[in-house]
Amino acid sequence: MGILSGIIGHASETKLEDAQKEIGDLLVPGEEIDAAFKLVRDMIIFTNRRLIFVDKQGVTGKKTEYHSIPYRAITHFLIETAGTFDRDSELKIWVSSQKDPIVKEFKRGKNTILLVQKALAAYVCNK
Repeated sequence: MGILSGIIGHASETKLEDAQKEIGDLLVPGEEIDAAFKLVRDMIIFTNRRLIFVDKQGVTGKKTEYHSIPYRAITHFLIETAGTFDRDSELKIWVSSQKDPIVKEFKRGKNTILLVQKALAAYVCNK
């Protein structure tokens, strides 16, 4: 399972088989999925080479955007946990050559954002 096996073990929110079905055709030879997290219809997938955001669009969710980010392109990231009046937590990722961060929202009451942050830190800090 690679770099994440010691960090999150089987704590990922989505089965690796489900992520493989979703993006298997996008993977290059030698690329493997290490962890996957579900955000309503969307997914965050960590491979041994890049971070992939799967964004289901439209009412039916048939139109899908796949956003690939090499780990070396991530300049910094932050998480904002839900507060007393906040309903959701946020993950923000800044990518080199982009002014604005990529923002993903997580539902309150789940520790998924912490697991995603750990995985992200493992890859970005292990350049």
